[in-house]
Amino acid sequence: MLATFVIGLREGLEAALIVGIIAAFLRNNGRSLTAMWAGVALAIFLSILVGVGLDLVEQALPQAAQEGMESVIGAIAIFFVTGMIAWMNKHARSMKRELEAQAAEALSQTSAFALAGMAFLAVLKEGFETAVFLLATFSAAQSAVLAATGAVLGVALAVIIGWGIYVGGVKINLSRFFRITGGFLILVAAGLVITALRTSHEAGWLNAGQQMTVNLAWLVAPGTVQSALITGVLGIPTDPRLVEVLGWFAYLIPVALYVYWPQSRRPSARGAVQLRYTIAVALLVLATGLALLYPPARPGPLPAAALVASDNTQTSLGTAKLSAHGQALVLTIKGQDSRVALPAAQAKAASHEGMPAQRWHLTSSGKPANAPATLTIDQVFDLNGGRAPIGLNFRIHPGPYDAQWTNTRTTDVWTTAGGMLLDAAQSDTTVVQLSGSGLSDPRTLTVADNANGNWQITGDYAADVSVTLGRLEAAQRERAFWALVLPALLALVALFLALAASAKTRALNRSAAAKARQPSNNHRLSKGNTHAAE
Repeated sequence: MLATFVIGLREGLEAALIVGIIAAFLRNNGRSLTAMWAGVALAIFLSILVGVGLDLVEQALPQAAQEGMESVIGAIAIFFVTGMIAWMNKHARSMKRELEAQAAEALSQTSAFALAGMAFLAVLKEGFETAVFLLATFSAAQSAVLAATGAVLGVALAVIIGWGIYVGGVKINLSRFFRITGGFLILVAAGLVITALRTSHEAGWLNAGQQMTVNLAWLVAPGTVQSALITGVLGIPTDPRLVEVLGWFAYLIPVALYVYWPQSRRPSARGAVQLRYTIAVALLVLATGLALLYPPARPGPLPAAALVASDNTQTSLGTAKLSAHGQALVLTIKGQDSRVALPAAQAKAASHEGMPAQRWHLTSSGKPANAPATLTIDQVFDLNGGRAPIGLNFRIHPGPYDAQWTNTRTTDVWTTAGGMLLDAAQSDTTVVQLSGSGLSDPRTLTVADNANGNWQITGDYAADVSVTLGRLEAAQRERAFWALVLPALLALVALFLALAASAKTRALNRSAAAKARQPSNNHRLSKGNTHAAE
């Protein structure tokens, strides 16, 4: 409520002063005030319409889009209030004199309708700024009703003060008033910086710099006076994040210095230009340092990919390691002394455990080493797990049997796009075709799984990879912001300051050149007057 009260009072008084000065000027010159009041009423109506329209549009958007719109409105509000504070800090003392001069010029050139237009534009500007600023403040307020009440009371008091100044019964030191309220609004705008950064994160726009800094829950417990002041008025949350704290200081310190630096210690015009160049260079140095020195994102160490038997996860069979050899990856199986080549041409895009991945599905066939050409009844019995194969009667076909062996190995490997091993599994299937011993047709026997040839990576490793990839993604987001986005923003600010300093330098040089030519012109005039007198 206090924040919206000051906003309404400050913006309302600025508009009331402009309208009061124009009204007094028209009255003193015997002109009608009807057109001016019509312009003021229209401006107020349009300002309310803008505020209501923005609020309705925001409410109609999805949640993420609402957060994004709140961020945009907050940024516009910060821009408006900063410009207002700076302008009033510079022009508060001469505001009445400047407006009366402009009014006199407008009245002499056209009519009273020009002054009505001035009042309309002034109130529309202040009304639009107030609507945007209040809408941004309402989003961060703890109670919308109290916030609206504060705004109405502030505007009402501004109108009363403006009327008192108009009739001449109220005297107010505008310079001191705007400097005092300006300090409060700087704190409120700094809080809006925090709010805009937080809603940007909730909208999915800003995911870097979200590390916790301090916990203020002990200070701003809900329902306390401290909570109403710090969180409700100044917009400081109980859990400010790193980027929010930096944004708060980055706004508060330079704006406060600009407004409240003692006049006696302010630099000269040339000194101000040099200061702008110095700040621009400092910002460029900081941007370059961030871009070059911010550490690169690395995935961090991963534990060894332990292999276990497919049918018994407690049986350890070694470890797997992925390495690069030329254009291909190689999966080395330690403990079994085997290597699996992964040609890049055979990789296919896939999804594994909810993560984008590349998959290799490799199949190879061959004859097992040292496989006997003939098998006895006992050997066949053992190969079938201690059971007689279906369709084979040992009494009718006692053996020995001719054996044709075929071994099929299937290996599945999943990796990240960056070449990190995600998961792997292998299965061996051995088939024996039996013939002879009076068999009219060959019999096919699938040999029991070979424990050493059927393995998979443990589930714990996949969980570790998921955690590591999450950390890598977070580190990449952090680097993208601190080493790319922020340096680019700092470079843009530095460029703006340098261009402003350059323009100011040219203006000062032109002014100095004009002053340098002035004495010679006066000398020629005086000399001409002397000759004329002779």
